[in-house]
Amino acid sequence: MVNQIPTEAIEKLAAEIGQNIYMDIAKWHLYLSDAHLAVAIAERVYPMLSSGSLDESKVLEMLGDIPVSLGGGKREVPLIDMLPTRCQVNLIDLLEEYQRNM
Repeated sequence: MVNQIPTEAIEKLAAEIGQNIYMDIAKWHLYLSDAHLAVAIAERVYPMLSSGSLDESKVLEMLGDIPVSLGGGKREVPLIDMLPTRCQVNLIDLLEEYQRNM
């Protein structure tokens, strides 16, 4: 039997991430919901939350594994390089709070 991630839980988590976490691009804030990255992050991090194994270093590593395409695909930059440190901290805090409320 395949372990299914509840769609509603992913959507709720993605909404929280997308509305609160942004990339900083030339001092412009591009929120992850607008960049269509919030769902991908929620899908990757949800198993950590549901198993109780949330680990900051694993989350940061996961962010480093998500490529952000720039210039129509001419270049890719790891998402972690586009998130200000404050947003990285906010993301961890958000995930910890989400896990407490599960």
